[in-house]
Amino acid sequence: MENLGSLAVLLAFCVALYALVASVAGRIKNKPFLILSGERAVYSVWGLVTLASGILVYAMLTGDFRFAYVAAHSNRSMPLLYKFAAWWGGQEGSLLFWSWLLSTYSAVVVFTNRRKHRDMMPYVTGTLMAVQTFFLLLNNFVVSPFQMLAVDKLITAVPDGNGLNPLLQYPAMAIHPPMLYLGYVGFAVPFAFAVGSLITRQPGDAWIHTARRWTLITWLFQSCGIMLGAAWAYHVLGWGGYWGWDPVENASLLPWLSGTAFLHSVMMQEKKGMMKVWNMVLVSATFFLCIFGTFLTRSGVVSSVHAFAQSPIGKYFVSFLAVGIAATIYLILDRLDYLKSEAQLESVISRESSFLFNNLILLASCFAVLWGTLFPVISEAVSGEKISLDASWFNRLMVPIGLFLLFLTGVGPLFAWRRTSTESLRRNFQWPGIASVVLVAALLAAGVRQFYALISFGFCLFVALTVVMEFYKGARAIAVKNDMNLLRATVELTHRNTRRYGGYLVHMGIVLMFVGFTGHAFNLASTREVKMGDAMLLGNYRLKVLDLQEGDNENYSWHRALMQVSKNGDVLGTLEPERRFYKASRQGTSEVGVRARLNEDLYLNFAGMSDDNARAVIQAYVFPLVSWIWIGCLVLIGGTLVALVPSKVKRQYARTEVVGIARKHVPVEN
Repeated sequence: MENLGSLAVLLAFCVALYALVASVAGRIKNKPFLILSGERAVYSVWGLVTLASGILVYAMLTGDFRFAYVAAHSNRSMPLLYKFAAWWGGQEGSLLFWSWLLSTYSAVVVFTNRRKHRDMMPYVTGTLMAVQTFFLLLNNFVVSPFQMLAVDKLITAVPDGNGLNPLLQYPAMAIHPPMLYLGYVGFAVPFAFAVGSLITRQPGDAWIHTARRWTLITWLFQSCGIMLGAAWAYHVLGWGGYWGWDPVENASLLPWLSGTAFLHSVMMQEKKGMMKVWNMVLVSATFFLCIFGTFLTRSGVVSSVHAFAQSPIGKYFVSFLAVGIAATIYLILDRLDYLKSEAQLESVISRESSFLFNNLILLASCFAVLWGTLFPVISEAVSGEKISLDASWFNRLMVPIGLFLLFLTGVGPLFAWRRTSTESLRRNFQWPGIASVVLVAALLAAGVRQFYALISFGFCLFVALTVVMEFYKGARAIAVKNDMNLLRATVELTHRNTRRYGGYLVHMGIVLMFVGFTGHAFNLASTREVKMGDAMLLGNYRLKVLDLQEGDNENYSWHRALMQVSKNGDVLGTLEPERRFYKASRQGTSEVGVRARLNEDLYLNFAGMSDDNARAVIQAYVFPLVSWIWIGCLVLIGGTLVALVPSKVKRQYARTEVVGIARKHVPVEN
């Protein structure tokens, strides 16, 4: 079986290389047969990688400990779900998982575009297969998941494996990495369309619509992955945080930021024929940041709780990045005439300028995160001393940037195209602005003195009101005209322009998340050693230890505290924080107790036993408003799904004619 898996991956590498050569050569030599065979080869790559992946997963599920990968990342006592999740739990398996996802994306792209974009599809296929070839090269010759355990050149097996990292044995981790990978890998698709458009000098913007939809889909996956990762950190790591500016966390945020910028600026190209160079740079940067994030996770150049062990794989990623970035820069510079804007910015106070500022701030935040992430590597190369930047450094820089982005989220949609009149500004900003000032004044009167918290709450209300007003004005007009209730009119309004109003829902989700982020300014914390019958106070809460328990099972041993929760004298119930010690890996994890409410979470972590093993160490926290982060995540996901639904009303954008470039543009998708 192991030989069949290795053969399948090797054949997939050869077929992917053939698909790359056949597609490009067929396009250059005008040989339709070669182009078609290249596309069919893409399906073959998918079939071969699926076969190899199936063999590895089967070995995981059946406990075939002859496989070095299975022995390292699975054991007999692990639940079935985590045996399956071990597919992406280690270096070799995760790279095979990447190859499988990329082959799946490539097959779907080739199938859905078999009658569209025929001029540039060979280059799209070639680009995807170039990336596929690189990852299959790693699967075959650098970190093969089909290495076998051997003694004196004879294949052997261990009685049991080490098991999956205990931190990964959490339900969300069964879907968090796949979601991130779907985002990371999926950004290769819009990049491939951008490369195909550059090479063929596409006269229209048809590729933009396909690339935008693919970007929106992969951006959704990336968003889900980041949010699930935040939820995992909050519920598993025991420190109560959801974002620690860890290098690997940052690596997932970087392409999300540049992808967000692309989704905004692409509207400028669709409607105004502007920011074409921006779009090419952004879609390319997003893809290479995904590869860079994969490199960070696997190279060992930075220390992270999320990273894999140090391996020689880094130099291959560096080479791929260097060649890919150089080729992309050359293509963009060589096609600058084709990428000329068709209109000029007419006013600073316009929707065009708001998109430009939005992109500049998003890229500034992207650069800041990248600089902070790589600073230890840079400082070690320059001075020989590795200097890490902690979370406080990132917060000092990113909090004001984030607040400015939040403000632009509210004001951008209120600006008119080309230029905005003073009367329009007054009409659109008056009531949201007054309400925000009143809220800040009320918070000051209530004793809130944290500067950034006041600004954040004010901006959150401002943006929320602008979104509500946009829905209300449009829905009211439809309700009056068609004699329907406001709720039905709102649904009708959204269906008529799903991109616009889905985008507003995404903005509302961001607002709700910022409400949750702002609650961090009011956190409370306390750590105590307690024995049975002891009580500890935290804010208005009284926490009494009713019982201390211990036990074990095949997978792990555990200690648990049964804590009675009271607030202002009223008993609210019990929480059961737990500390686990996994036998196979000899690592410990926490199972926190959380009482989640809209206003605040009470969060208890069993940190361990005291030195004399007589008392439990309990870490207690109060996290105000943190639940709004998860609510905001759900609203953001819902808004993105709405934006992916085709609009009821198709729209045509008037465009200025420019000599040498076809200017008539009717979107076939919305």
